[in-house]
Amino acid sequence: MTARQPTSAQAVLPNHHPSDALLVAYGAGSLAEGLSLAVAVHLAHCPDCRAALAEVEALGGALLEELPPSPLESLSLSATLARLDLEEAPVNPCKAGRASAQWGSRRPARPGPRDGTALPAPLRPYVPRAAELDGLSWQRLAPGVRRVELMPRSAAGGAAQLLRIAPGTALPHHGHGGLELTVVLSGHFADELGRYGPGDLAEVDGDTDHQPIADSHRDCICLIATDAPLRFTGLMGRLMQPFIGL
Repeated sequence: MTARQPTSAQAVLPNHHPSDALLVAYGAGSLAEGLSLAVAVHLAHCPDCRAALAEVEALGGALLEELPPSPLESLSLSATLARLDLEEAPVNPCKAGRASAQWGSRRPARPGPRDGTALPAPLRPYVPRAAELDGLSWQRLAPGVRRVELMPRSAAGGAAQLLRIAPGTALPHHGHGGLELTVVLSGHFADELGRYGPGDLAEVDGDTDHQPIADSHRDCICLIATDAPLRFTGLMGRLMQPFIGL
């Protein structure tokens, strides 16, 4: 994680940011969907990283302009025009409604302290029926921990979910089979690497073992995305592994 200087002394900005390598991968479009979502949510909170990303994209554009032009196929223009004339395929209403319907079908968890925090724009397509974090259907995962699954683990290994962790609750101690990105939406958590608040992005990989704990007076709500399964070190964590989905 790299430290960036705030653009405004009066703005409350995140203190933990994506590494330069992660930001470049995001700008290049090479991250998996869940990891890309986590970076996008951080960018929604952080004007400094948005400025850094603009520099990355400008540099990439300049490098592309220096590449020699490639000859086009003789039929490429006509093929492109023909595709523009095609009508867009009709949307299957069953498939279109599946994502939104699943949230309404889940039994709401017992509500915690009212938070009132609006959903960042990048998250809204994944939970279309909610405008605030309190409007989500939180499922109980363990004592003091609830979640909303955004992306179940795919064949490629990626997964993403929102966790709501009650004050003083610790997640099981674990390591990582790949990259894990955590973005705080509300509240705070701390681990062996530091303390994280709203907008902060924690970036850890296979070299890191840690045990996050919600250490403020309010629930810690965060987005967690991984590109490989976690490795839990304790008995309780291993028992929870099939249900956590990360």
